[in-house]
Amino acid sequence: MPATILRTALPRLSVGPGTPQPAGATPVPGGVNFAVPAATAAGLRLVLFDPDDGSVRTEIDFPAEHRVGTVFTMTVRGLDPARTHYAYRVRDARGSLSAPVLDPRARHLAGAGPWGRRPSYRSALAPDTYDWTGDRRPGIPLDELVVYETHVRGYTRDPSSGVAHPGTYRGLQEKIPHLRQLGVNCVELLPVCEFDETDNTYVSPATGEPLRNLWGYNTVAFYAPKAAYATDQAPGAPARELKDLVKALHRAGIEVILDVVFNHTAEGDRRGPTLSFRALDEAGFYLLDDEDRYVNLTATGNTVNCNHPRTRAFVLDCLRYWATEYRVDGFRFDMASILARGTDGALLANPPLPEAIAHDPVLAHCKLIAEATDAAGSYQVGTFPHHHRWGEWNMRYRDAVRRLLLGRPGSVAEFATRLVGSPDLYPGRGATPSVNYITCHDGLTLADWTAYDHRHNEANGEGGRDGIPDEDSWNCGHEGPSDDPGVLALRDRLATTALLLLGASQGVPMLLAGDEFGRTQHGNNNAYSQDTPRGWVDWTRRGEDRGRELFTRRCLAFRRAHPVLRRPDHPDGRTPQGHPYPPVSWHGDLPGRPDWSESSTLLAALLYAHGGDGTVPDCVYLAVNTGGTDRAVLVPPAPAGLRWHLFADTSRAPHRAAHEPGAEPPLDGDRVGVGAHAAVLLVAAPAPALVSAPAA
Repeated sequence: MPATILRTALPRLSVGPGTPQPAGATPVPGGVNFAVPAATAAGLRLVLFDPDDGSVRTEIDFPAEHRVGTVFTMTVRGLDPARTHYAYRVRDARGSLSAPVLDPRARHLAGAGPWGRRPSYRSALAPDTYDWTGDRRPGIPLDELVVYETHVRGYTRDPSSGVAHPGTYRGLQEKIPHLRQLGVNCVELLPVCEFDETDNTYVSPATGEPLRNLWGYNTVAFYAPKAAYATDQAPGAPARELKDLVKALHRAGIEVILDVVFNHTAEGDRRGPTLSFRALDEAGFYLLDDEDRYVNLTATGNTVNCNHPRTRAFVLDCLRYWATEYRVDGFRFDMASILARGTDGALLANPPLPEAIAHDPVLAHCKLIAEATDAAGSYQVGTFPHHHRWGEWNMRYRDAVRRLLLGRPGSVAEFATRLVGSPDLYPGRGATPSVNYITCHDGLTLADWTAYDHRHNEANGEGGRDGIPDEDSWNCGHEGPSDDPGVLALRDRLATTALLLLGASQGVPMLLAGDEFGRTQHGNNNAYSQDTPRGWVDWTRRGEDRGRELFTRRCLAFRRAHPVLRRPDHPDGRTPQGHPYPPVSWHGDLPGRPDWSESSTLLAALLYAHGGDGTVPDCVYLAVNTGGTDRAVLVPPAPAGLRWHLFADTSRAPHRAAHEPGAEPPLDGDRVGVGAHAAVLLVAAPAPALVSAPAA
């Protein structure tokens, strides 16, 4: 039966058999091949749009005889791929046709930009040609990785960013010199797949204006880059600008990890829009209960049926596409516990999808990081199926640092375990599966963690009830901004101490963008809807807080200079024959006398790596005082031929709190003062003392 061509606004078209792979729309000689997996559809129709005004030009039924298995295929000759905008209409068992829906594998969505305009989506082909000449993936080992989490728009949207292209891929590219100077070697980008920022139902309590979905955790198209992040929204242009960003970051020695959202989609529950999957393969792509209602384990209205065979194949294809077409270096999986749930929604002991991702040969170079929770109460930190490939956002580390610095009972012993890479969570796997962080996009910034006891989310229009209720934060005696010198000094101590601990911990450190210079969200700990200065990075803070940035840069440089701080294996307390110290030893006010009591407020650790072959041992000593009074601590003797030098003392103002690595002044005597709510970090260096340099 020949294909039915309706609305013949394109009379030169002809239809022939297609091929089922690759899925999606693919240019072929003389036209375009369409291949659409749609297991539950009775029929399918192709809709072709005018690329200039979006009006429907032609509709073509997929011939039944061209169907291969459950894949609808045909080749349409006479189409110009560069001007092909299209959609599908799905015929159900009753013969009814759906409204036009998107191709789940569309590589570009026309009508998706610029930012803030209600989209009128159409699938479009985008040129795959890009000149990657000279590009090399940095291939940074996990033990050397320093991750910097940021958002493409929010990072440079504020006028204070000073870039020529604010809020775009190009704007972020302009900030590469800052990233290099800081010492990070990996950026983790919040979602860059196409999403609709106008889908937020809340309004600003102050103005009544609709709030935007700034972060983008509501994917519309998994293969298409966010068009509004580009300076040019034409088909192919956003892809080119994102590839330019990846290539430029690689040239600077910086890897790129994408935050991907395979746990839910922008279709929501049945009240939401039908965009693609709901019409093409609802039961395969979403979890449904016995009455065909959406199972909501993500607090978004729907849950992706990740371990259904067809959905699993889609996810793998999508990851391979980004790893090859965009040459990204890894993925962070939002609410990754959904990837571990079966088709009935229950957690699986050995879920197929995480295993398939871990062993996929195309993804073998990619870093894999799980947010090992979901909104239904699953908490798999330390137990997410890893297959010796997956790392995790270590929330236990975050909570342990915060509780330690607030002097909470039992926090000293808890943080000691986190400091050495969480061997209780990752036994036999080493320290690198632990992605250590103190702050991330979810929650308070580091500056706000020291300035607010409570969340202040009223601007989100949800009555201030959204966001994390309790973040183990401390306002240091005054809620919000303060000009009290004592309050400000205490906040500085807490923030710089937290940064020092992050740099000194085994595992992979992750910084939140702007924390290096005191970025604030004014107490908002759920700024997903704040496409405002509140949710953007304010770069004027950089000028005001150069001391904290300098301190952060020196901490990261010190970490690079001392492999003892980034060992891939967990250090233990056994002393090898001929060594003066074990890989880690614990101390207190006196050497070898740690205080593990519930009320302890002092943690001291000596980390040692034997030099061998006549090289100098790598040895550092860390002491943290979480109490309210200063302490004088007796330091263990330095290894033979070495002398203790002071790298950092966070009781000092941030610009004076750390020295340049290699220029640390010698410690005067065998005791070191550890200020209240502060820490010191010493390094053993050869005597005579190194020539000291100013800390400023």
